[in-house]
Amino acid sequence: MFYETARNDHGLPFNPLKACVVPRPIGWITSMNAKGRINLAPFSFFNMLSYNPAFVMFSAGGHAVDEEKKDSVAFIEETGEFVYNMATWDTRRAMSETSLIIDRETDELAAVGLTPAPCRLVKPPRVLESPVNYECKLHQIVILPGKTKHDIHHVVIGEVVGVHIRDSVIVNGKVDATVLKPIARLGYKDYVVVETVFEMEKATPEERIKPAHAAE
Repeated sequence: MFYETARNDHGLPFNPLKACVVPRPIGWITSMNAKGRINLAPFSFFNMLSYNPAFVMFSAGGHAVDEEKKDSVAFIEETGEFVYNMATWDTRRAMSETSLIIDRETDELAAVGLTPAPCRLVKPPRVLESPVNYECKLHQIVILPGKTKHDIHHVVIGEVVGVHIRDSVIVNGKVDATVLKPIARLGYKDYVVVETVFEMEKATPEERIKPAHAAE
């Protein structure tokens, strides 16, 4: 099948667009404003961008009620700091519950029974129940246009300045994803959990497979 995104003429009962870029890591982001109010929210548009130095990004649409910037974006603009907390199988319910809280005055960590833990280099707390946390400093915010006010997205790019990893997930000197059991977003209402991994070496020039149309 083929469809034009401008026309949205796919003919399916649900838009397949987000179901075709999967799995997507969940950016469970802690932020704090200048007055010390804390926000915790998950974003399915999240990923790591580079390694040395390390940058991560998340993209946030408009607030569900007033379509203005979400608290995460507004707080980070104000203070220049945030924390990425890994969402896992064990924290899946709490992560989902934080996505449903739209009251701007609510402290999501307290509301869902999570434990705030101090960071070393930034002021927003990390989620203690999360086995991996990245302390981040704001690098840049890029605004993506939208067809409606709600569809305008703010892409927040942060430099990772500190990393917390729970000792129990390090096995034989490596972070073991099967112990972490991170969850990720698929399309629709679907998620996936990492329980099986495989290792594959990069092919050498001699091992590369010839294209099917290559001459013999």
